[in-house]
Amino acid sequence: MTLLAEQFLTSTLKSRPIGGKIARILAAAIAGVDPSLLVKRNLALTGSMLELQDDRIDLDDYQHIYLLGIGKAAHSMTLTGAELLGDRGTRGFILAKHEHPPLPNPYRQRLIEYTGGHPLPNLAGKQAAESILKEISNLSENDLVLVLLSGGGSALFTLPQPDLSLQDLITTNQLLLDSGADINQINTIRKHLSQVKGGHLARALHPAKTITLILSDVPGDQLDCVASGPTMPDPTTFEDSLAIIDQYHLEQELPDAVLQHLRLGVRGKVQETPKPGDHIFDGAIQILIGSNRDALDAGARQAVREGFNTALHPLSLQGEAQSTGKAMARLLRGMAQSGDPLPRPACLIAGGETTVTLSQTPHPGKGGRNLELALGAVRGLAGLENSFLVSLASDGEDGITEAAGAVVSGDSLSRANTAGLIPEDHIHDHNSYAFFETLDDLLRPGPTGTNVNDLCFLFTYI
Repeated sequence: MTLLAEQFLTSTLKSRPIGGKIARILAAAIAGVDPSLLVKRNLALTGSMLELQDDRIDLDDYQHIYLLGIGKAAHSMTLTGAELLGDRGTRGFILAKHEHPPLPNPYRQRLIEYTGGHPLPNLAGKQAAESILKEISNLSENDLVLVLLSGGGSALFTLPQPDLSLQDLITTNQLLLDSGADINQINTIRKHLSQVKGGHLARALHPAKTITLILSDVPGDQLDCVASGPTMPDPTTFEDSLAIIDQYHLEQELPDAVLQHLRLGVRGKVQETPKPGDHIFDGAIQILIGSNRDALDAGARQAVREGFNTALHPLSLQGEAQSTGKAMARLLRGMAQSGDPLPRPACLIAGGETTVTLSQTPHPGKGGRNLELALGAVRGLAGLENSFLVSLASDGEDGITEAAGAVVSGDSLSRANTAGLIPEDHIHDHNSYAFFETLDDLLRPGPTGTNVNDLCFLFTYI
C-alpha cells in the first residue's frame, strides 16, 4: 500500500469491511493528478529544444528564463520545472499556501518561495505579488517566462488596484464565498479588482515569451478562470461584475471603494482586463496539463483493479452541496437495491464543485463543500447495508478545515442519533465538521499538494 493510501486508511476506514480498497482507490485518484508527473508528461528538454504538447521552443533564443509557480500545487510544479531546465533557469518564484521543507541545495540560489493566504488573501500574498512583479516586470522579447498555475492562486496571488485596499479585497472575497456564487462568477469580480489577475500579469510580462502550464480546479476547465487567469485573455467585463453583484444582492454589503472602482470601469475610467486578440498574447502558449477528469479516470482504473463494476457519473457535481448530497444518496440507494446503473460490487465516481451559501446564516459553524455534501446524504442512506459514500476535496482540505471530506454509511444516522446529533440542525448551521468529528468519520490525509476540485465515490458491495 502506498504512503498516500496509508494516509487515507485512518481509523475512519480501518474499521470498514472494504476500507483498504477504498483507501487505495482514493489514493490512486489523487496520484493521477500528481503535479510533478503532469509537468513531466507535458514538458521535456532535448538539447536546447523545449518540447511541449504541440510546440517546440529553442531555449538558445532566450537570454533569461524565469519560472513562476502560483497555487496550491506551485511547489512541486516549479521544482519539477527547475529540475528540467537545470542551469538554463535564471530565477524562479513559488507562491503557495503551505510552507515546505527548505528547497534542495541546487535550487536555493535561484528559487524564492513565498506563502500567501487562502481562502482569503492576506498581507503576505500581497507582499509576495509586489516582490515578484518588481523582479520580472521589465523583461524583453529575449526573455522567457514559464508560468505554472494551479487552483488557489486567486487568493494567494493578490495585488489590489491602486484605489483599493487589501481589506477591501478580503471583505469582498468573504462576501463572495458566502453568497453561493460559483467560481466563475467569483473570479470575474476578482479579475476586475486586481493588478495581476485577468491577464494583467501577461501585460506586465510583455514582451517576454510566456508559456503557462495549468492544473485546472474549475468546472469545465475554463482556463481564464484557473487562479483568475493571470496570463490569460479575459472575456469578462466590469458590466459582468456588477451584474453578479446585483444577482446575489451584495451591493449594500460590499465596500464603497469596490463598487466605485467597478462603476468607474463601466464608464471607461479604469482600464479593462486584456481581452482575446490583444497583441500581448501573440505567441503566448497555454497548456492544460491536468484536471478533475484525470483524477476520476485514475480512481476508476484502480476501482476496476479492486474488483468493482465501475463507471464515471456523466454529470458534474454542482449546485448546493447539501442538495447534491441528497441526490447522491438516492443514486447510491438505487444502485444498491436494483443494480442501476451498476450491479454490485459497484463504484460510481463523480467530480465537480458544489457551493455552500452562508449569507443567510449569521454565525455559521465549521465545514466545507465536501463535508456538507456528505452531511446531506446521511438521512438518505439510513439503514442501507454494505454501502458507502465518500466525499473528498482533492487538495486534502475542505473549506477552512484540515479534513478532506467524510465517509457516510447506512449506520451513520443511527450512530448520530445515539450521540444526540440531528443532521438537519448541523446543515442549518453549516456545522458539518462537528457532526463527522463526533462520529469519527472525517478523512484526514493532510494536504495532497494538488488541486482539481472535488470527488465523490459511491460504493456498494455484496
